[in-house]
Amino acid sequence: MKIHPLADRVLVKPSEQPEVKKGSIIIPDTAKEKPQEGEVIAVGKGRLTDSGERIALEVKKGDKVLFRKYAGTEININDENYLILSETEILAIV
Repeated sequence: MKIHPLADRVLVKPSEQPEVKKGSIIIPDTAKEKPQEGEVIAVGKGRLTDSGERIALEVKKGDKVLFRKYAGTEININDENYLILSETEILAIV
């Protein structure tokens, strides 16, 4: 399945966090921290201004980005988790 984000939206694959075990305590997935870093998989064409001018996005495919903890919409494609974010939810390019 091919997904192309619209306007100023960005498709991001969150980075897998390495599992750290201390002692014999097992932390369930629901209690783990959400990743705040990922790789840009696809970008939209940019948002339109009121005058009809298109403003291109600053991020591009392949960029590593940092985003807010609870940002975006989670989707699942072919058993892979992705986020669709607005460009304003991206904090930095790493």
